[in-house]
Amino acid sequence: HEAPGVSSVGSSMILDSRFDNSGNIEIKTQPMLVSVSTPTAEAVAALSALAHPGRLEVFRRLVAAGPQGLAAGEIARTTGSLPNTLSSNLSILTAAGLTQSRREGRSIVYSADFGAMRGLLAYLMEDCCQGRPEICADLSPTCQGAPAP
Repeated sequence: HEAPGVSSVGSSMILDSRFDNSGNIEIKTQPMLVSVSTPTAEAVAALSALAHPGRLEVFRRLVAAGPQGLAAGEIARTTGSLPNTLSSNLSILTAAGLTQSRREGRSIVYSADFGAMRGLLAYLMEDCCQGRPEICADLSPTCQGAPAP
């Protein structure tokens, strides 16, 4: 969606176009800012979102709740969060791609985005142990719900 008189062309944005006195078109352009998402940038955003005790607690509760998620009111009750604090925390987690929401009647239900969580864990483990999987073998039971040894 572009403002009237503004259109995108290649990697530039046309800010204004008009005909001069000789009938030639004059175009003023400005480079467009392009947001490039990389696995590293996504991991940093997710880890930054989780680097707060309140947001980490909310995310862990959503993970524990599974795909069905929890209504915002239930999250507030179980965490003792104030509504405005919880709203801010959920917005940050959602912006980082870690949670998603859906409306169910009059409630907004939040759930962990398990695909994003798996992607983050895979990114963190990608070069784990320099090709020696036995070093990381203890993590497998943890990922399957069993306590780590």
